[in-house]
Amino acid sequence: LEEAAFQLQQIFRIDISIALNILGIESMRAGHCRVAFTCFKLAADRGYSKAQFNVGLCYEHGRGTEKDLEKAGFYYCQAASSHHPMAQYRYARHLLQHGPGSLWDRHHKAVALLEQAAGAGITEAQAYLGVFYMRGLQPQEKRGLKYLLQAANSGDAQSRYHVGVCYEQGLGVQQNLVEARRHYQQSAAAGNRQAQERLQA
Repeated sequence: LEEAAFQLQQIFRIDISIALNILGIESMRAGHCRVAFTCFKLAADRGYSKAQFNVGLCYEHGRGTEKDLEKAGFYYCQAASSHHPMAQYRYARHLLQHGPGSLWDRHHKAVALLEQAAGAGITEAQAYLGVFYMRGLQPQEKRGLKYLLQAANSGDAQSRYHVGVCYEQGLGVQQNLVEARRHYQQSAAAGNRQAQERLQA
């Protein structure tokens, strides 16, 4: 009976958190940012990762509360530790830009989080890693190209442009101007101005 009661409490706690998070989303859509933040915060403090991510967004952008990047990082970290992919991406960015500790530790942890988010299909993480590996102190061009292709295949026009650059300059792949042009055309068709300018050049 104790086990059954515990399970019921867990279900009730989760259901309340889901309901609060949904109410927060609807309130945000209606422009009631303070109400939304309160709902997200109540659900986040119950350990619901989706709400923790939403609280992080509120703190990062100052929606419904004061802008506070440290608190945003805290809630992104909470959600990321529950394997929320977009929170992993956001927390990694936070670590690289604002995080505490040594640069090496932050860098190492951020890359691990970005890899997890990219593996979960987060296009922003794939694109970020692609550029990161291409431009790092010790560039890993093949690895960078892999992530740029993943992001490009998910519809990211900027990553498609970068893939074109890789083929044009032979970065991580054998130089192939025909293939470069194809990627530039696809990127330009999606509205990327850099790709349009590159095609004209």
